[in-house]
Amino acid sequence: MIKRKRLGQHFLTSNTIAKSIVSEATISKNDVVFELGTGLGILTPLLCENAKKVISIDTDKELYEKAKSHFSNINNLSIEFGDGFKRQDVFSIFVSNLPYSKSKEAIEWLAITPFSHGVIMVQKEFAEKLLTKSAKCRRSISIIANYAFEIEKFLDVGQKNFSPPPNVESVVLKITKKQSVEKDLIHVVNKMFSYRRKTIQNIFKQFGKETVIVKRLDDLSGDEIIDLAKQILKR
Repeated sequence: MIKRKRLGQHFLTSNTIAKSIVSEATISKNDVVFELGTGLGILTPLLCENAKKVISIDTDKELYEKAKSHFSNINNLSIEFGDGFKRQDVFSIFVSNLPYSKSKEAIEWLAITPFSHGVIMVQKEFAEKLLTKSAKCRRSISIIANYAFEIEKFLDVGQKNFSPPPNVESVVLKITKKQSVEKDLIHVVNKMFSYRRKTIQNIFKQFGKETVIVKRLDDLSGDEIIDLAKQILKR
């Protein structure tokens, strides 16, 4: 059994759930699918059934070699080795059972990257941060994700569906791209939340800017926070 606890990775073993994920991705013959984390390859051949092309990438050399050998007969599949976040592949659909430790990084990367929609599996606690309606429970990633995507909870996945079983529950989300976000804007929103206890007036001072707003981040909507971040970015 392969374990990648250093990456927070637990491998999906349920074919039923794998088929549900691929079905929710609504792949057509015109779509290029980008799969981040080939893993044991439970999703990979299913993704290839309807896609024009599937690009599947993994950072684990052993998993990459096994997948390349095992799926060598699939003509519309490209198995790659490396860090998917550092690539610039063109794709329309994103599918991934994300390593828990990479969820925030993945959402920020997807916010910058042009694509149509995707299906991702994340830790339940992380999904709740993205879907929360409570201002006090929001994090910077909540603001960024909801600005960039429409997010819909699709499926709860229990621990018994993984090897090794995680200590937490997982959730499958459908994300539909609304708009791409500039990397600088993501940086500013993250930095704003590092000062979330301060007033907006004091947050602006951290960037060498001025405003008369004395509210705090928890008093503002996500769109209002994005608008303030854009003001901070103005020269």
